[in-house]
Amino acid sequence: MNIVRGIPGRIIVLFLCAWILPGASGQTVADDTVIYLVRHAEKAADGTDPVLSPAGRERAVLLADRLAKAGIGAIHSTDYRRTRDTAAPLARRLGLPVLLYDPERPEDLVETIRRAGGRHLVVGHSNTVPELVALLGGDGGPPIDEAGEYDRLYVVTLGDGGRVRTELQRFGARFNP
Repeated sequence: MNIVRGIPGRIIVLFLCAWILPGASGQTVADDTVIYLVRHAEKAADGTDPVLSPAGRERAVLLADRLAKAGIGAIHSTDYRRTRDTAAPLARRLGLPVLLYDPERPEDLVETIRRAGGRHLVVGHSNTVPELVALLGGDGGPPIDEAGEYDRLYVVTLGDGGRVRTELQRFGARFNP
């Protein structure tokens, strides 16, 4: 029985190439290092170390929902309540510790991630996340609006041969400048 009757041969070949060689189709492959980077969620008040607002706590849960099945093996955060609290719902769900990093030494975090491989969540700040994306070889895009942009989710994929792909996604309530 010929199940491909009527299907042009080129389509079959393209399908088989995409199935057999997932890296060639632009998709993430198992050996790629994938880093998800976000700014902390909405904070309750100004000050040196504020907690998350109710909207921020909700956004942190939405982030955990979004990344729960992404295969995250390490979660990194600066040592501020707003960043740790943004990372906490996913850390609890996955049973992972939140590993602290120094935002003054972003190169150290990038080296740690490159050496470890796998999948990582990094929670930082409006002024550090685009810098980290760039240090990873990706496109940090325009500056994050300090006053209210909390919905950026960068996905940086480090592939074989130095290939780097950056995807900017959004999650939770959209930022409207």
